[in-house]
Amino acid sequence: MKHENKQSNEHIIDCKAQCFTPSSTYSTLPKGTMLMCVKHNAWKPVVDAVHEKGGIFFCQLFHAGRVSNYDYQPNGQPPISCTDKAIISEVHIGGSGGAEFSPPHQLSVEEISQVINDFRIAAKNAIEAGFDGVEIHGANGYLVDQFMKDQVNDRTDEYGGSLENRCRFPLEVVKAVADEIGADKVGIRLSPFADYNESGDSNPDALGLYMAQALNQYGILYCHVIEPRMITQFERIETKTSLLPMRKAFGGTFIVADGYNRDDGNEAIGNGGADLVAFGRWLLANPDLPKRFKLNAPLNKYDRSTFYTPDPVIGYTDYPFLESTYQH
Repeated sequence: MKHENKQSNEHIIDCKAQCFTPSSTYSTLPKGTMLMCVKHNAWKPVVDAVHEKGGIFFCQLFHAGRVSNYDYQPNGQPPISCTDKAIISEVHIGGSGGAEFSPPHQLSVEEISQVINDFRIAAKNAIEAGFDGVEIHGANGYLVDQFMKDQVNDRTDEYGGSLENRCRFPLEVVKAVADEIGADKVGIRLSPFADYNESGDSNPDALGLYMAQALNQYGILYCHVIEPRMITQFERIETKTSLLPMRKAFGGTFIVADGYNRDDGNEAIGNGGADLVAFGRWLLANPDLPKRFKLNAPLNKYDRSTFYTPDPVIGYTDYPFLESTYQH
C-alpha cells in the first residue's frame, strides 16, 4: 500500500487482472493468492491511499477462460471457454515453461449468461470498494478475447461463426457492466492484432474496427488497445498496420499501449493517434515514471524474469525512486 501511495500522484492506475469468480483464475497465479472483487472490503484501504495522492484507480476485471488448468478450478473442474479446444503450448504468457493447459468446457448459452452476470456483480463490488471505474479485460487471449477470435471460437450458435456473433459476448458484458455502474465508469482493453495464448484472428483489421464502432452504442469511457506491432509479449514487428481506423471510429477516449517510450508516446499524442498512452513495464520499474518523463531523467531497467512471480516485493516494490537513485 505504501508503494501504491507513493506511485499514484497525478496519474491513472489500472489494477491489473482481478479475478472475480473461482473459475476466472489462471495458471501463473500461485494458489491461494486470488483476491476476488467480492472481498471488496480488503481493497478499500488501497483505493483510499491512491485517492489521497490524487490518483485515479480503475479495477481491471479479468477471466482467464481456457488459460488455466484443473488444479486452479473449483473442485478440479475444467476451465471454461467458448470452445473445448485446449491450448497446445507449454509456455506461460510470461515466457516460462512448464505450463499445463487443460481442455476447457465449452460454455452453453445459459452458462454464458451467468458469466456475464458475474462480470456485472464484480463491477458493482469494485465501485463499492471505491474504485473510480472498471476495465473489462478483453485482450491477451483470455476469455473475452477467446470469444472474439476466429482461431479459437468454433461455435455454431449465436455466439460463434460471423464477426457479429463472435463479438456478441464481449458486447453483452460491456452492456451489463455499463448498465450496472454507468458507462462513464467503464473501459475495455482489446488486442485484435495479437496472438497471445494462441488466440489469433484471420482478419484483425475488421475485428478491431467492428468492436470500435459497436462500443459506441454503449457510450463507455475509453477503449484501450494493444498496438499491432506487438503480436505477443516478446514479438515486436515492423508493420504498416495502424490503430488509426479504430481511433477514428471510437467516440470515447482512445488509449494505446505496448512498446512505447517517452518520445514516441508524445508523438502518438501529438499527431492525434491517441488521447492517452498506457505504460506497464516502464511504470512497474519506475514508480515515479511521470516525474522521470517530465524531467527526461534516466529510467530503471525492468527485469522481465520477475514480471509473473508470486513474490510481493521482488520485481514489484523494490525498484528505486528517482531521489534514491541520485543519492547513490
